[in-house]
Amino acid sequence: MALGENHSKEKKHIALFVNGEKVEADIESRITLAEFLREELRLTGTKVGCNRAECGSCTVILDGEPVYSCSMLAVEAAGTEILTIEGLANNANLHPLQDAFIEHDALQCGYCTPGMLMALKALLDKNPRPEESDIREAIDGNFCRCGSYSNIINATLDASKELLGKNRSNHGDK
Repeated sequence: MALGENHSKEKKHIALFVNGEKVEADIESRITLAEFLREELRLTGTKVGCNRAECGSCTVILDGEPVYSCSMLAVEAAGTEILTIEGLANNANLHPLQDAFIEHDALQCGYCTPGMLMALKALLDKNPRPEESDIREAIDGNFCRCGSYSNIINATLDASKELLGKNRSNHGDK
């Protein structure tokens, strides 16, 4: 490339799994994972609040770990498995966390909700019996401007019980 040419317009080929489906795309190397999900794949449930990895509204699960998709380049996600809010429900059945958020009024304006749910899903996948302190730590980087934290914590505790009950019934344990 000649001196002064813009390298950011170069296209890179990536392949990854998003919500269980293989996705391949040629993208500009400068776009974030959040931009890729929202603009290229039209998965607009992932919100971009601050665009600086400070609010957590863009949280998705990447290979089992919650990440801020606004601060990660899409090319860095090549070869990974990503779960977004759109992949959380099982067909028409909401995930127990989603049901619990509704039951406990853990969402108000709803802008933080996708990021909160994804951070908490990652927590429950690793720790199916969290204490309140574990939940607080898991959502430490996710801001709810409406102040629904106590409802979010209660919803997560109830979802944990629901998931544990389903696991017991699926394995024949009573």
